[in-house]
Order: sequence, then structure tokens, then C-alpha cells
Amino acid sequence: MDKRIASLADAVSDIPDGAAVMIGGFGGSGAPIELIHALIDRYLATGSPARLTVINNNAGNGHVGIAAMIEQGMVAKMVCSFPRSADPRVFTEKYLAGEIALELVPQGTLAERIRAGGAGIPAFYTPTSFGTDLAEGKPVAEFEGRSYVQERWLKADVALIKAETGDHLGNLTYRMAARNFAPIMAMAAAHTVAQVSHIVEPGGIDPEAVVTPGIFVDAVVSVPNPAQEEDLNRANAIHPQVSA
Repeated sequence: MDKRIASLADAVSDIPDGAAVMIGGFGGSGAPIELIHALIDRYLATGSPARLTVINNNAGNGHVGIAAMIEQGMVAKMVCSFPRSADPRVFTEKYLAGEIALELVPQGTLAERIRAGGAGIPAFYTPTSFGTDLAEGKPVAEFEGRSYVQERWLKADVALIKAETGDHLGNLTYRMAARNFAPIMAMAAAHTVAQVSHIVEPGGIDPEAVVTPGIFVDAVVSVPNPAQEEDLNRANAIHPQVSA
């Protein structure tokens, strides 16, 4: 039952080519930067994993995190709500060159599709996107005089998330808004890896404070001082660093 993993490299060592990977974060808030960079390092060393489908709120900023994954050519498809955010140049260039696919999903619909995946609900109806290009090809039904679009659940092979505190059993708490998509992604993925700032003994988290129960978490890795995406971008950071 001890779900602690010794290193970031070990935590991402089993992610296969072609996997669907949910990555927590709302912009930089809650983004598991260290896990993402460990996955990039593995790709650069071995050529795997490649052809990934990444599910996140946005398509990355600058040259770190998800943007760095895209820049290295690891990502075949993005499923997100905001492909253009503060500094989306990497995704934009790849998309315009035809090197990456995009599935654009309204933000509330994205969250509900992920939640549905974790709850075992194959499909649901929402009025969002009705009458737009995003509804093209999807079933439409009328309820109480209003048209609704059918949306399918979203599930993933792996979720990479960031938490504030975790115990040996995988129970997690989050720091304020950094919680965002992480709890539902942990439920919707077949395998969930969490980087945590603090690891405590079982019983070290008040059961009433647990947000993500350990049953949804497969691996916990310690990252005591996690980087913040916005700080990295203000410093013009690039991952991997390019030697002079």
C-alpha cells in the first residue's frame, strides 16, 4: 500500500507511446512541472513516449511544461479549452504547420467530460456549443424546448497531477486554486501519479480534509519546492536547457 516512488524518473517510466495523458493545472496553477519535465527528459533519452494525446485546460506557455512537450514533438494531439493563452507560440507554430491536432472543448464541458469519465457516465447532454462548429457531427436532442448537444466522457491512460500534501497511501490535499482539474483527472485515469510538496505518514492528514482518496492514486513522488510555470516564463526558462 505504500505508494511512494523514489524519483521523478521512476514515476513516469511506464508511460507508453500513444498514451492519453491528463495533466493537471489551470495555466500554471497546479501544473506538475517537475513530472512533465521528467517525462521530456525520458523522451530525449529514449525516444519514448511519443504520439501522446494531452488533455489539459490550455496548450502551454513559453518553453516549459506542456509547451516544452509540444516543442520536442512528443504530442500528437491536444484536447483543451484555451490553445491560445499568454504565450502560445509553440503550439501555434506546430498547429499551423500541421504537426499537431486539436480538439477544442469548452471549459465547463471539458471538466464535465473528465468528471463523467471518472464517474462511469459514457455521455451527457449540454446546451453549450449548440449551433456552433464544435457541435458538428454530435447527436442533438431537445429537452423542455431547448436543444442540447451530446458529449462523451473523457478518460486517460495516465494522469499527472500536483498536490500540496500526500501520505504513503496516496491520499491528497491541494493548495487553494491549484486543486482545479486534479481530483477529477485522478478519477478518470487508469494510472495517476501525483507530485506532492509534503509527504506525511498515514494518519497525518485529517480524513475530513482529504480531497482525493488514495484509491484514485497509484504513485506519489516528493517535490518539496515545485517550480511555478509563470516564474519560469518570467525568467525566460527553456526546458531542456540548451548548452552554450
